[in-house]
Amino acid sequence: MIRFRSHLLICGGTGCHSSGANEVKKALEAEIRKAGLAEEVRVVETGCNGYCAAGPVMVVYPEGIFYQKLTVADMPQLVGEHLLKGRPVERLFYREPAKKEGIPGMLDIPFFANQQLIALRNKGLIDAEAIDEYIARDGYQAAGKALLEMTPAQIVDEMKKSGLRGRGGGGFPTGVKWSFCAATPGDVKYVLCNADEGDPGAFMDRSILEADPHSVLEGMIIAARAIGAHQGYIYCRAEYPLAVRRLNIAIDQARVYGLLGDDILGSGFGFNVEVYQGAGAFVCGEETALMRSIEGQRGMPRPRPPFPAVAGLWGKPTVLNNVETFANVSPIILKGGDWYASIGTETSKGTKVFALTGAVHNIGLVEVPMGTPIRDIIYTIGGGIPNKKKFKAVQLGGPSGGCIPEEYLDTPCDYEAIIKAGAIMGSGGMIVMDETTCMVDMARFFMDFVQDESCGKCTPCREGTRRMLQILEKICHGHGVPEDLTLLEELAGMIRESALCGLGQTGPNPVLSTLRYFRNEYEAHIIEKRCPAKRCAELVKFVVNLEKCTKCGQCFRACPVGAVSWEKKQPARIDRAKCIKCLTCISTCKFDAID
Repeated sequence: MIRFRSHLLICGGTGCHSSGANEVKKALEAEIRKAGLAEEVRVVETGCNGYCAAGPVMVVYPEGIFYQKLTVADMPQLVGEHLLKGRPVERLFYREPAKKEGIPGMLDIPFFANQQLIALRNKGLIDAEAIDEYIARDGYQAAGKALLEMTPAQIVDEMKKSGLRGRGGGGFPTGVKWSFCAATPGDVKYVLCNADEGDPGAFMDRSILEADPHSVLEGMIIAARAIGAHQGYIYCRAEYPLAVRRLNIAIDQARVYGLLGDDILGSGFGFNVEVYQGAGAFVCGEETALMRSIEGQRGMPRPRPPFPAVAGLWGKPTVLNNVETFANVSPIILKGGDWYASIGTETSKGTKVFALTGAVHNIGLVEVPMGTPIRDIIYTIGGGIPNKKKFKAVQLGGPSGGCIPEEYLDTPCDYEAIIKAGAIMGSGGMIVMDETTCMVDMARFFMDFVQDESCGKCTPCREGTRRMLQILEKICHGHGVPEDLTLLEELAGMIRESALCGLGQTGPNPVLSTLRYFRNEYEAHIIEKRCPAKRCAELVKFVVNLEKCTKCGQCFRACPVGAVSWEKKQPARIDRAKCIKCLTCISTCKFDAID
C-alpha cells in the first residue's frame, strides 16, 4: 500500500471545470511527475468544493492550505515551492483585506467558517467516484443500521422526530410523507429522487450529486426500507452530464459491494436504483409530472388527490423527495432525530443549502442552520455586494418565489418567516440583486420563464401567464398605463387560485412581490417613462450627463458601434443615430453619467 505524504484535493465540480480545473489538474500532475513526486503526492479530484467564486480551488493536506483561482501557469511554482521546498505559495492564498500575514486554513475563511455542513458534509473532501472514500467517512453505516437493527416503523418515527421537511420547495414533513406511504397497502412501491433542478441560478442538487452521490443512494435505501419499496428512480435532467455519470458510477459500485440489489448486507431486503434522464422541462420538477415522464408520457401534472403516497408511479404507492432531502437522511439515522431537531428553529429543523449567486462577492454553495438571517448569508458568508454598489433585493425560491428588499434582510431562513416576507424557501436558489437591477425587468424575466415552461394543460397558467408577460413587456417598452398594475394583480390572484399545479399557482409570485415592495419602479416606467435602473433600453435617453462625466473615455472605448465620441480631457458624447441601445456604455460607466 502506497502512503502519500501529501494529498492535493482539487475541485472537480462543474463550476470549477468551467473555470479550467481540468487543465489545471493535468498540468499539476505533469509537474508532479517531472519533479519525481508521483510516489509521494496524490492528486484527488473531488466534487464541488462550494466556493465557486474562487475556482479553480485546491486544498493541500495534511497542512489544510487552501489555494484559489489557480491557473496552468501557477503549477510549476506550486510544485517547486510548496511540494519540493515546503514553502507555500502566498500569492495563491485567500486573503481578508485586513489580514496580510499567516497561512489561512479553510476555517479561517468566512465563507467556510460560518457554515454548518450536514447535507454537504463530504463536499470537497472525497473522490466522488470512489465508494471506499465515502465508506471511510461513515458511509452506509446508517443503511446498515436501518436494515439490520431497525424496523420500518422505527425508521419512520426517527424521521418524524427529526422534523426534516422536504427540501424541494414544498417543505412537507418527510417522516409524515413516509408514514402515509408505509401505511398504504401494496406489494409494489417506489422511491423516487427528484433531481430535476430547473430554477434559474440554482445548482444545489447538481453539486451534491457531483460531490457525494452515495449519500443520496444511502438515503433512498433507508426510505425504501421504511415504506417497503424495492425499486427506485433518480430523475435527473440530461443537462447535468457529470452528475449523471457519477451517479451511474456510484450505483455500479454499490451493486458490486452488495449495497444495492437482492439481500442487501444479508438483511433479506432488496432494492435497486436506476437513473432516468429528463429532457429539461421545468414542469417535470412537479411530482406528478415527473412520474408521468418516467412512465413515458408527456410531463404534465395531474390533479391531487390521490396523492403519490397512495397512487403515484404507475398507480402504485410512491415516496418522492429531492436530492438534498435524501442527503440528510443517513446522518439522522446515525445520530438520531433529536440531534437533528436540535438544530434550526421551532418549525424549520436542521440546515438548508442555498445556491448563492448574482451581485455578491462569494458566489457558491452555502449550508447554514435554519433560522440564520438572510443578511448573514449575503454579507458574512457571501462577502457583500461588489463594486461598491448598494443592495436592492434578493430573489428566493426561483420562479415560484419572490424578491425581498433590504428592510427584510434580517428575516430568518425559516419556511414560515420567508413566506410572510413575500417569498418562499423553494429548493434554495438565492439570487442577489444590486441597484443596477430593474425590478420590473426582473419580474418580466421570471414571467417569461414561467410562461415558456408552462405545460399548457390548464388555461389559467397557459393563458394567464402569457397575458401577464404581455403587460410586463408593454411596461418595460414604455407603453404601460396605470390600469396595468391593477390588471396584473387581478390576473395573478386568478392564476394562483385556479392553476392546476404549483408551477402556475406560484408563478405570479415574483410579480406580486415586486409590486409589493417596488411599486415606485413600476410607476416610474408608466408615468415618467423612465427606468430608474437604466436597464430598459427603450426608456433610456442615452445622453451624457456633463455634470457627472469625468472625461475618462471608458464609454468611448467600450462602445461596439462607435456611437460615442470623446477626446482627451473632454466629456463624451453619444450619437443617438448610431446608438443601438446595447447598454454597454451604462454598464461601463462607474459614475452614473449616462442618462
